[in-house]
Amino acid sequence: MADPVEHPAHQPGCPSSQGGGLLPPELRAWMLLLAATGAVEQELRSVVKGNLDVSHDEFLVLCLLAEQPEGLRMTRIAELLGRPKTRLTYQIACLQHAGLVTRKSVCGDKRGVEVALTEKARRLLTEASESLSETVKRALTQFVGPAQHEAMCALFPDLVADTQDSSATA
Repeated sequence: MADPVEHPAHQPGCPSSQGGGLLPPELRAWMLLLAATGAVEQELRSVVKGNLDVSHDEFLVLCLLAEQPEGLRMTRIAELLGRPKTRLTYQIACLQHAGLVTRKSVCGDKRGVEVALTEKARRLLTEASESLSETVKRALTQFVGPAQHEAMCALFPDLVADTQDSSATA
């Protein structure tokens, strides 16, 4: 596992809460969030392919649906993932062909399509969850040091304060 403070000579360290640049703390934290997300996605790609035999983008669809037992409309999935509906239609077709999702028309809306996980998908996600969770933790541990943690807290100061208050009263 790489030391989180080691960076290749050609690559600068990731953003932190230490100013000095032009960006306010919220934008530095947002840039850190994007970089951390990219690091996690890199680590997850092969684990997702090996455990679930789906692409990373298809995995994101499964994760959204895992939190919605009743399913979601395709337009909402496209909005949440920031994907064009045409691309999503292809991904849903692949997932349906693999037996991981079902599609049905929305009652009262000829164009509306709702997508839901199958039991097979639920079982696969449950079986893979520990491995996927460990992969995310490992990627974040390699990426986020104390300075980056401080920058992330700058993005959610109210949440951090609420969490500290909750743990102090527990």
